[in-house]
Amino acid sequence: MKVYFVGAGPGDPELITVKGRRLLGEAGVVIYAGSLINPEILQYAAPGATCYDSASLTLEEVLTLMQQSITRGEMVVRLHTGDPSLYGAIQEQMDALARLGIPFEVVPGVSSFAAAAAAVEREFTLPGVSQTLILTRRGGRTPVPAQESLPELSRHRASLCLFLSSQSLATATAELAGGYGVETPAAVVYKASWPEKKVVRGTLGDIASLAQAAGIERTALLLVGDFLAGGYERSRLYDPAFSHGYRGAKDNHGQG
Repeated sequence: MKVYFVGAGPGDPELITVKGRRLLGEAGVVIYAGSLINPEILQYAAPGATCYDSASLTLEEVLTLMQQSITRGEMVVRLHTGDPSLYGAIQEQMDALARLGIPFEVVPGVSSFAAAAAAVEREFTLPGVSQTLILTRRGGRTPVPAQESLPELSRHRASLCLFLSSQSLATATAELAGGYGVETPAAVVYKASWPEKKVVRGTLGDIASLAQAAGIERTALLLVGDFLAGGYERSRLYDPAFSHGYRGAKDNHGQG
């Protein structure tokens, strides 16, 4: 028996992976992050599975549930929002399971940053605009290394997605404006892929007040960068004059 860390996706129940859905249907025990997971995803769990909401549990209590379940011969799915590798606090769980000799496997999921890009209908990596995406959060109870502070990261002017910071949006946007500039396009996406999704667009100078006016206080991502608006260069990949291993160059009439 194994413990499977499964990415549940950003909220839409259909955005869980095929493998994740299959494992949910096979598990005897499901431990899920109830404060973040769309409860509709639990419909994929086996009818007889025991489901535990980990929102009120400590790490030690979660580990005890896992150990007891494996000892009884039950497969465990630990269901995390988005992709488990991003702000999922799974490393401490995996290290503890390794010490206990309990096998585990991580099943990737669709992250909310991907769902947010879909919501605003933009591509993070546009030719001539940005080829780098920064995924980060503002320091709070969990500190952020000094070299990864928002003023430092803003100097790169890369496409950026800010997690876990919607309650300090005014401060975060002020810190980012130092490098990006107040006129840089910005968007706030609330509950990306959920039925109650909201998208607010503006600039770093006004996006915090616009989000507040829309009643957005949490469960939101801040997107920043020129990828949100303006021009970009055509992709070389599909340019007829550009050849690669699967296609030779063609002239403007499609002739090779």
